[in-house]
Amino acid sequence: MAIIKPNNNTLSSITALPTGLGGKVLQVVTSTDDTVRTTTSTSFVTGTLAVSITPSSSSNKVFVVTSGTCHYNQSNKRFRATIYRGSTNLDGDGSNGLIQGFAGSSTILSSIGMTILDSPNTTSSTTYTVYFRADDSGGGTAYLGEYNVRKCITAYEIAG
Repeated sequence: MAIIKPNNNTLSSITALPTGLGGKVLQVVTSTDDTVRTTTSTSFVTGTLAVSITPSSSSNKVFVVTSGTCHYNQSNKRFRATIYRGSTNLDGDGSNGLIQGFAGSSTILSSIGMTILDSPNTTSSTTYTVYFRADDSGGGTAYLGEYNVRKCITAYEIAG
């Protein structure tokens, strides 16, 4: 893929994204959590890492980004994590999550780096929360934010 340079070969002359690539960022809200959360549940539970944003127009989108770690303490098991808008799981099917980590022959420490572009269709305050769960078959414990790694969630309102 070729890099296209503006006429004067500087990026400072670019003032807008090309049509179709998206709108302007209108606001950014972020939240962090330093507490380790645990679960043995095979259903998604809140990791309490949440951020609230109030879109200025119902046609705007919200881009959500998360970071942090998850640890599973039993081999041959997996954890799953996802992002909820209110009580709605944004993973598409409501059970598999947006990411998973698998502990093969030992335990696993993995990232909870997730992104999603959501269309909340509202101008009301909207909360996005990280949820996580243990393996479908049970056994072991999933740890969100293990080893004192700060978890972070950021929501960007994007003009529609």
